[in-house]
Amino acid sequence: MIDLHTHCLFSDGALVPAEHLRRVAVLGYRAVAITDHADSSNMDFIIPRLVQAASRLNPHSPTRLIPGIELTHVPPALFTQLTAQARKLGAQIVVGHGETVVEPVAPGTNRAAIEAGVDILAHPGQISLEDAELAVEKGVFLELSGRQGHCLTNGHVAALARRVGARLVVNADAHGPGDFLTAAKAEIVGRGAGLSAEEYAQVQRHMEELVQKTANMDKTG
Repeated sequence: MIDLHTHCLFSDGALVPAEHLRRVAVLGYRAVAITDHADSSNMDFIIPRLVQAASRLNPHSPTRLIPGIELTHVPPALFTQLTAQARKLGAQIVVGHGETVVEPVAPGTNRAAIEAGVDILAHPGQISLEDAELAVEKGVFLELSGRQGHCLTNGHVAALARRVGARLVVNADAHGPGDFLTAAKAEIVGRGAGLSAEEYAQVQRHMEELVQKTANMDKTG
């Protein structure tokens, strides 16, 4: 079990990183990314603290904590600059808060996040065919969300990803203890979006690839 989009109390989540990590360890997670909501006002506060938490907690946990960030409601024109800044600060997973159908995200955010080269475009709503094709070109993963409201367009995202060959991830977008997905529930999210058993297994392999990518970042410093 891997989840690459969760939140702690550095933004609107409920838990400190240590408890967050412990709770998913008990659920059998191999890796979890904390990707708190950020814009230019708070990235320099959140990311160094998550980097520090990961360095201190990982030697004592069976689950690897990955420091990340979710660029949230930022103006599309700022996505490239803030993505680069997040990586410079040490974010190993950069999530772009996509144009979910239940929030007033600025039009053009999906494309801006993809063009900026985020790792994951979260809950991208009614993403266009052209933007999905660009995600393939840029190597950006599209998210199937376990979060209420955001999950409403999972079927559309999965169908479009299949059509263009885009890679998918399944994440909880967890904000508290009751939000964490078990392995069985994560599979329900994927299969409920219309994925076959083999397609869901491919999602798991893609998520493993992302985790390995971040592990290589640790080795190179």
